[in-house]
Amino acid sequence: MAAPHKSSQMSTDTHAVKVEEAPTINGNSAKLTNGEKRNPAATLKSQPKAKTTGALEGAEASEKLTGAELKKKAKAEKAARRAQEKQAKLPAILPDLKTPKKVETLEEVGRRGSAGAPPGTPIIKSSHKPTGSTQKSMPLRPAPPPTTTGTVQAKKDNKNVALFGHLYGQPRRTTIAAAGKDVHPAILALGLQMSNYVICGSNARCVATLLAFKRVIESYVTPPQNSLPRHLTSHLSPQIEYLVSCRPLSVSMGNAIRWLKLEINDVDPDTEESKAKADLCEGIDNFIRERITVADQVISKSAAEKIQVGDVILTFAKSSIVQQTLVEAYRKGIHFRVIVVDSRPLFEGKHLARALADLGLEVQYSLTHAIDHVMKDATKVFLGAHAMMSNGRLFSRIGTAMVAMMAKESDVPVIVCCESIKFTDKVALDSIVSNEVAPPDELIIQGGSTMALTTWRDSPNLQLLNLMYDVTPADYINMVVTEYGSLPPSSVPVVHRLSTNG
Repeated sequence: MAAPHKSSQMSTDTHAVKVEEAPTINGNSAKLTNGEKRNPAATLKSQPKAKTTGALEGAEASEKLTGAELKKKAKAEKAARRAQEKQAKLPAILPDLKTPKKVETLEEVGRRGSAGAPPGTPIIKSSHKPTGSTQKSMPLRPAPPPTTTGTVQAKKDNKNVALFGHLYGQPRRTTIAAAGKDVHPAILALGLQMSNYVICGSNARCVATLLAFKRVIESYVTPPQNSLPRHLTSHLSPQIEYLVSCRPLSVSMGNAIRWLKLEINDVDPDTEESKAKADLCEGIDNFIRERITVADQVISKSAAEKIQVGDVILTFAKSSIVQQTLVEAYRKGIHFRVIVVDSRPLFEGKHLARALADLGLEVQYSLTHAIDHVMKDATKVFLGAHAMMSNGRLFSRIGTAMVAMMAKESDVPVIVCCESIKFTDKVALDSIVSNEVAPPDELIIQGGSTMALTTWRDSPNLQLLNLMYDVTPADYINMVVTEYGSLPPSSVPVVHRLSTNG
């Protein structure tokens, strides 16, 4: 009975075969039993079959994948192939680095650092093993220093005051270089005269502009296949752009240009060109006569009535309408005295003081730093205007607001003489939003023994601001004298509406 038991145990051991894993071939492993020997030839013969089996399994797996998964898988394979191609091309693109001067490699730096290092410091060694290639080790290049020259230069060149940065535009034109070919010679001369203050003052600039446009119209010839009303308006655009590049337009100039464009648009296209041009030139003359010349006469007569014997009239800078008012009162035989307050850099009050003194009036000339002293003697203040805003505020030469404020504190009435052509529908709350910035170099005193501001552009913390105008609140103004009569500042929009619609 023991023998069968032994044979059954042997059969069990025979079936209990030990399994070993064969080396992997193309991702497939062949399993060998302990009764089989490793045969390389057999392994190689079994490789195609395993490969075929793997391909069939991959095909079956690909059939089970969705379209999105297949697309994602193809995209990943494509990216992998591109990465391999880039790595293969990289050694061919990079040339051998040849340097005439000996440059320390990483190993040399490590040896040099370890020689002077304290005990216990690990020595730096290169992880690259020497090979038979002749390619040199990559040299160490020092990092370039940070470039701050551009930033310093930008800060040095930026001399504009940040608060008034929106007012800075192109530098004022002082030559006729790069002027458009369509700009008339009369406009070229006018622009330079206004830029250099040869023609200064709102009325003078407005009259000179209209007379220059009159010459442009006289020499204008309508091109073929065009009409005068349509083409002449576009022909005036380069003329206006040139004037703006020399100096910003005044409010009176803007109103006059708008009126002229409306007159051109109202010309009948069937009208003969010579007659249409003659009508426009005649309209310009009438506009100057009615809106400026006659208006000044009416205002001067009305304002002169406000001057009484023994008055001390204080005025600021130079206004043509104020000068005409003072002359009108003097010719009436009224004996009074004039105080002219002036300021840099234009010193316009010098011309007014000289003209009045030559006429025979008693004139006192002072600068703004003495306004508190001279205001004690004044009985009335007469001011000119660059523009009257719709909210009743006065927009005039910078320093006017200070004079009006001092007059208000001293209880001296302030009278503004202004033509309706200077009225605008715009509203001004301060002199920051809208203003004109003149070249800062005008503030430098020329011809002095010591000119401290000559090198102001080289001083990094120095900026010069040369504003042309300021805004006077309506509370400081007692009366505005116009060709429509004397009225309070609150009636400015009403007069502007009447002058525009009339």
